[in-house]
Amino acid sequence: QYDILVMPNLYGDILSDLCAGLIGGLGVTPSGNVGENGAIFESVHGTAPDIAGADKANPVALLLSSVMMLRYMELNSHARTIEQAVFKTISDKKHVTGDLGGSAKC
Repeated sequence: QYDILVMPNLYGDILSDLCAGLIGGLGVTPSGNVGENGAIFESVHGTAPDIAGADKANPVALLLSSVMMLRYMELNSHARTIEQAVFKTISDKKHVTGDLGGSAKC
């Protein structure tokens, strides 16, 4: 078990895509890159040209990336509120996108 993996960007991209598949896909995978003087947070998925303009994109990865950012900024109560809302929405299964078995639009 490792806490940190250091590798070139290409291998990091491949590994993050593989791990995303284990938790539900790229649509639910947040990402953060933290350095000594700053950080950037983004969803892991790429451009998804197959669904571009079709109103099918899953916003969960972007929302969970914002949760990571809020925690980095020590705004934990705001992060918790958003995270709980995302998890409740997914568990209710009423308003989920196609990649999670639903038909909701973005």
